[in-house]
Amino acid sequence: MKTRNLWILLAGLVVVMMGYGIAMPVLPFFIENLGGRGIHFGLLIASYGITQLLFAPAWGSLSDRYGRRPFLLLGMVGLGSAMLLFSLADRLWMLYAAQVLSGSLSSAMLPAAQAYAADRTGEEERAAAMGRIGGAIGLGVILGPGLGGLLATASLVTPFRVAAGLAGITFLLVLFALPESLSPAHRRAHGNLRESLPNLAGLRRALGGPASLGLVVAFVAIFAQTIFSSVYGLYAIARFAYDPGQVGTLLTGMAAMYALAQGVLVGPLTRRLGARRLIALAMAGNAGGFMLVLASASFATTFSSMGILVLCNALLKPSALAMVSRGAGGEQGQSMGVAESCMSLGRIAGPLWGGFAFDIHASLPFISGILVLVSALLFTQIRHALLRPRAPLGRAGHVG
Repeated sequence: MKTRNLWILLAGLVVVMMGYGIAMPVLPFFIENLGGRGIHFGLLIASYGITQLLFAPAWGSLSDRYGRRPFLLLGMVGLGSAMLLFSLADRLWMLYAAQVLSGSLSSAMLPAAQAYAADRTGEEERAAAMGRIGGAIGLGVILGPGLGGLLATASLVTPFRVAAGLAGITFLLVLFALPESLSPAHRRAHGNLRESLPNLAGLRRALGGPASLGLVVAFVAIFAQTIFSSVYGLYAIARFAYDPGQVGTLLTGMAAMYALAQGVLVGPLTRRLGARRLIALAMAGNAGGFMLVLASASFATTFSSMGILVLCNALLKPSALAMVSRGAGGEQGQSMGVAESCMSLGRIAGPLWGGFAFDIHASLPFISGILVLVSALLFTQIRHALLRPRAPLGRAGHVG
């Protein structure tokens, strides 16, 4: 993949995700001003994951037929339009409309970006490219909330307007500076939107195919991540009575660790260990991180244990996507769309389960995270052993 094109793609993702992150800290106050409650915030976040689940495979599959750039541009148009609608909202239903618009259209961006990277890289470079994409997304998410909080001091609508402007800048960057990665000769000659929409039969086929292990790991990575991210602020307050400054320090540190792991570490580690071994070690480390969080008794040990947890979790997603890509053949966009749907399921299920479990006991989300990761580790090891090609008996010295 040409270095220039990669940096243009990464810069675009940083800017557009910064725009997305700008809006996040403002939404709870926006909802409160419109008469909403906590349940409305939860439903608003879940609606984004649901629409991503429904639409990401369609956009990814269509990008196999029409190229990647149209869907990168569509995602940025969707995000910018949604941010403008947020800024105009004076009723709760308008917030839901903006979120559905954002999820349904901006979900075109990530499968197209991941497929773009897969088009331009060999198998050995692919995990590193996916990691850089994750790092760019993480960097945008780190920068966005802080900027959003500063902008909100002027007005609650200002962050949304700035986010829309950033989406517009990214649209122009991709439109004029980023070439198409999928040549006409390599595009699918068939397929339509109806065929691309997710269905249970298609999901079963994907889970039974060569990309199945990557899809399972992608779901588990996001599920474990969102279990953690949905409650660790509440956990820190409930167990240690941390003030907002300490919780903010944890948030910033975790986001920085996530971006560092995906942007810098995943490539060298994948080349040294291989994707399958790295996934196994990362899942074991992620489970160990949950255990360390439960055992922590001070701010320093909590910060360190959360850092280990996030570091190991951050290594899972790009390795899983590289594994999915290897099993995709000539349908990179469709496979990345299915992977994005699996991750969207994790984004829906993780926060819902995390919040429910926290209400039962503050430690239960972390205990359940350990159980899910250990179960997934055992499943992937057994599944890989069953799928591993066996040499013919004759080659092994078959005795007649």
